[in-house]
Amino acid sequence: MNRLLVLVRHGQSEWNLKNLFTGWADPGLTDKGVAEATEAGRNLNARGFEFDIAFTSVLSRAQRTLTLMLEELGQQDLETVRDQALNERDYGDLVGLNKDDAREKWGKDQVHIWRRSFDVPPPGGESLKDTADRVLPYFKSDILPRVLDGERVIVAAHGNSLRALVMALDDLSPDEIIKMEIATGVPIIYQLNEDGSVASKEVLES
Repeated sequence: MNRLLVLVRHGQSEWNLKNLFTGWADPGLTDKGVAEATEAGRNLNARGFEFDIAFTSVLSRAQRTLTLMLEELGQQDLETVRDQALNERDYGDLVGLNKDDAREKWGKDQVHIWRRSFDVPPPGGESLKDTADRVLPYFKSDILPRVLDGERVIVAAHGNSLRALVMALDDLSPDEIIKMEIATGVPIIYQLNEDGSVASKEVLES
């Protein structure tokens, strides 16, 4: 399992449950989110995965997810790098708003554009393109070299920061990536070639 990269979106958060725009706000995991993270760790352990290093964001929902997975893997002391570059997309003025309330305030079509366009940011926030412009340089400078050196790397992050990575890894167009959803607590397993291209990809469903 050389050049192994595993991506995991955090388990369900309290604001996911309440249908709120979360962004860089820092709610914790729900009981379901804890269970999702634990199950992800169990599934990885059942497949015999071990890791050399972990990366996560500075937000607690991603960090807690990683901690729960590493407990199941028996790797509680794994070297872990936390960086703001892996944070969720910043939703700006939408943070903390219920998505239905936002539609009432700005209109259904406008909120849809903010949520699902590639390069139109909400007021005061980031588009998916902005998020990718933050995530991908960090991936290329800090994460990818570790993978290409043969280390086994796990990344616990967020729906949009991981979509940015998947877009690059899978060579997806903006139209393709905005239609993609990344499930909470479901590992995405990549094996990379020497040049960083994808040799194989597997979504590790329960």
